[in-house]
Formats: sequence, structure tokens, C-alpha cells
Amino acid sequence: MAAPFGSSSFGARAEAFARFFGTPKFLIGQTLIVGCWIFANAAGLVRFDLYPFILLNLAFSLQAAYAAPLILLAQTRQADRDKAHADADAKHREDVAADSLHRQQQAEEGIGLIKRLIDENTALTKQVEGLTREIHGRVIAAT
Repeated sequence: MAAPFGSSSFGARAEAFARFFGTPKFLIGQTLIVGCWIFANAAGLVRFDLYPFILLNLAFSLQAAYAAPLILLAQTRQADRDKAHADADAKHREDVAADSLHRQQQAEEGIGLIKRLIDENTALTKQVEGLTREIHGRVIAAT
């Protein structure tokens, strides 16, 4: 499933812009601009936006109209990345579990083989002991 803006430069710039909205640099800069705007217009230094500062209100509305969708776009892209990471993590955990199960089965097969070899070794040792006793008996009887 491709995201609406994918990994395009528009989406990346939108994310960078949305991230910038939450920085102290932006908040301090906006506060200074708004303060200067209000001071300059209220003190009569300029007369382009007198009280009740309708242009300032319009600027805030315009900023909000663009900020909200950009923030939502950034959240959507982040959610897509988080989902991709979660899916990759789940796949990795499944692979690790399957490998672990395979190694456990191999270990069980190895243990079974060792038990069988020990049993065969025990049987052969008993045969050697029996043959040794038989030979020893014949050597003693022959003397």
C-alpha cells in the first residue's frame, strides 16, 4: 500500500515543516512577530492592521489551515513507517522463533544419536567382556 505522498520530496518537506511548528525557534519567532505586529499597529507606527487586528487573525487562520493538514500528513507518514517497522520486527521475531525451533530439533536429534551410540557402545562392551571371559576361560583351561 503506497502512502498518498509516498516518499516524495513534497511529503518529506511537509514533514520537516510540521516538525518545525513544534520547535522553540518557531514559537519564539512567531511570538516576536505577533508582538511587533500588535505593538506597531497599536502604537500607530504603522496603520495596515488596526485593532481588532483582522489581518493578524487572517494570518493565524491561514497558518492553521495549512498547519493542520501538514501535521496530519506527517503523522500519517510516521504511522506508515511505524507499521512497516512493526511488521519487519514481527517477521524477524517469527524467523528467530523458527530458527530456535529448528536448532532445538537438531539438538534433540543429536541427543537421540548420542543415546543410540552409547547403547551400541554398551552392547559392544558387553560382547567384548563376554568374549574376553570366554578367551580367558579357555586360556586358563588349556594350562
